[in-house]
Amino acid sequence: MSTFVRTILGDIDPQRMRVCYAHEHVIIDESYTTETNPDFLLNDVEPIAQELTQARASGVGTMIESMPGGGAGRNVLKLADVSRRSGVHIVCPTGLHLSKYYPRGHWSARISEDALTKVWVDEIEQGIDANDLAGPQVIRTSYKAGVIKVAGGRDRLSDHEHKCFRAAAAAHMKTGAPILTHTDEGTAAVEQLELLRSNGVDLAHVVLSHTDRKPDLGYHREILATGVRVEYDSSFRWKPGQPNHTLNLIVALHEQFPDQILLGMDAARRSYWRCFGGGPGMSYLVDTFVPMLREVGVAQQQVDRILIHNPAGAYQFINEQSNNQRSDS
Repeated sequence: MSTFVRTILGDIDPQRMRVCYAHEHVIIDESYTTETNPDFLLNDVEPIAQELTQARASGVGTMIESMPGGGAGRNVLKLADVSRRSGVHIVCPTGLHLSKYYPRGHWSARISEDALTKVWVDEIEQGIDANDLAGPQVIRTSYKAGVIKVAGGRDRLSDHEHKCFRAAAAAHMKTGAPILTHTDEGTAAVEQLELLRSNGVDLAHVVLSHTDRKPDLGYHREILATGVRVEYDSSFRWKPGQPNHTLNLIVALHEQFPDQILLGMDAARRSYWRCFGGGPGMSYLVDTFVPMLREVGVAQQQVDRILIHNPAGAYQFINEQSNNQRSDS
């Protein structure tokens, strides 16, 4: 069986991904999300593409976009433009984020689980809605979703989130698309995993995001023992005087779980991008954090696993039910 990663510009061999940032926000367009959080506005294609071009020069080949549909700011047309301009592969999600990123009365609260599954399967197999599933009309593009993104709240999942996770499991089982989840401050990971597994999902095809924000080593060992992959993205967030818990978790866990740790930045704020006058910028992981890993004794071979080989395994489709299309990038 051939394997592929579904980028917005087409399906590619996983070996073409190069260094992969496993959870990013490249575009967040004007939306309810940016009205309530103005620093989340990332809608200027040219400077974003320029910064990604610089990251590509440092070795970055792929970014996993993590803003799903429903009107929270996803814009697949701008993402495709950024990918073409920068040469960085971008995987675009279908799915839903936390309810707080949508206005009260959002359609996702009323739609059935089966109907929600169909919405996501259609974006994977037919194409992503140019209107971001914000209604009233679906304008199907040729750009297909390559990952299913769902989110769990702090400490426990709500009934609505349970519905979304079950729909994600069903869409995964039908299409083979990988699943990426949001954990709120790293919490409720075990509940997420039990729910997905009970609905037929092999946890090797699931990536849990932000788990390093709960830097309890025993908690991480419990999660990783299930076979799931974790994505750490707080390496630049720890304040001066604090331990770098992201670094410490990798040092403690990489030998026991060499194939399950991924890295990203979750750079969802303008203030994190150099092109908007912020920092540390999108080259941080390769230019700053990788040397930090090497300084504390993490071998380059393991660094390559974390940034190249593990994402290639995590984000490939597990079957050929969806039609391949050749990449134009």
